[in-house]
Amino acid sequence: MGLYIEAHIRGDLDDLWARTQDPAQHRRWDLRFTEIDYLPRTDGEPQRFRYATRVLPFLTVAGTGVSAGEKERPDGTRTSALRFASPHPLSLLAEGSGYWRYVPDGDGVRFLTGYDYRPRWGRLGAVADRLLFRPLLGWATAWSFDRLRLWLERGITPERALRNWLAEQAVRALVLLAACSGLVCGALVDAAGPPAPLALFATPVLAVPAVLATLFAPPLAGTPAARRCLRTPPVRLRAPRLLTTLEHQR
Repeated sequence: MGLYIEAHIRGDLDDLWARTQDPAQHRRWDLRFTEIDYLPRTDGEPQRFRYATRVLPFLTVAGTGVSAGEKERPDGTRTSALRFASPHPLSLLAEGSGYWRYVPDGDGVRFLTGYDYRPRWGRLGAVADRLLFRPLLGWATAWSFDRLRLWLERGITPERALRNWLAEQAVRALVLLAACSGLVCGALVDAAGPPAPLALFATPVLAVPAVLATLFAPPLAGTPAARRCLRTPPVRLRAPRLLTTLEHQR
């Protein structure tokens, strides 16, 4: 089952195209990649590129891809297709293909992607992909799309958006820890009550709403969030046949 992500971005289509097609700008907002670079080519050849993702401080997984074609229709819709593969033995992703589609829509652009890939490592890889890697990759794509949206709509740079996200997650984690600790301390300590910092959450009346808020409150307006993106194709969309076409081109 392939991945599908869609974001509505209130911005100019040409600006969106530039920030997604230029490798130097692409790698700034896309959480999935640490490096993206075009490889040399001669006239008439498709554009090839190299990508890399730093999995750990001492481990980088790299791969290559090729732009399989670009198309602009009379209605202003644009599509960019690609194929990619990684020979790295530690890369669960062996090879795949996908597309980006840009659809002018009212005051902005519907920016969407669909892609699929073949995992390696046999049956173990298939299970790991279904349970962990594919959901994580879908979340990272959606989170990155929303970070791109904030850059185009609000002028929040990808670097600042990441700091906003880290700060908000830290606050949520601290409140959650304080609420849970306050409940435990309130139930275990003597009549003197829990330590002052935790006293606020010593009863369920305040602790439970605090826990629910940290888990379910919407993200701040300047914080990227995967939940703002569509993760399944809407009924109005008939998915392009690019993936099938690319498979026949192999």
